[in-house]
Amino acid sequence: MLKVKGIHHVTVICSNMERTVKFYTELLGLQLVKQTVNFDDPGVKHYYFADEKGSPGTVITFFEYPDWKGGRIAAGITHHIAFLVENEEEQLALRKKLVEKGVQVTEQIDRKYFKSIYFNDPDGLILEIATRGPGFEVDEDVEHLGEKFFGPEEQAVRKPGSVRAK
Repeated sequence: MLKVKGIHHVTVICSNMERTVKFYTELLGLQLVKQTVNFDDPGVKHYYFADEKGSPGTVITFFEYPDWKGGRIAAGITHHIAFLVENEEEQLALRKKLVEKGVQVTEQIDRKYFKSIYFNDPDGLILEIATRGPGFEVDEDVEHLGEKFFGPEEQAVRKPGSVRAK
């Protein structure tokens, strides 16, 4: 039986590759691991960011379309991309760095299964930095994950599209 083992990479469109490289390497600490072209559209830059080895599951790639005016919220569009940090200390250190560089970032939000902060990249893509834990097992047994519905309880419920920092 075919079994998907995880996400290999995500590809996003950007309008300025130089600005994108600076943001994702200098602010988020990703490594630029490959510079090539979009093989389906060879006039378009295609850059890969990841951990230092370019390990599958850590990769985010960008196609550069300088005249791109953006999309609209609709079915089939990516709402946001979440990156992983090990713990709250790493997350809050990154939040402090982003704020110091002038990036508007939400306060830390407790999502019960992990804690999150949200901000936008230079092209407006919503990014999340999520902690590894405590994990999805906090309210159900690991052998039964996904079998029951769990509502938001006490955690903050936000209006759709309201992740921009104030």
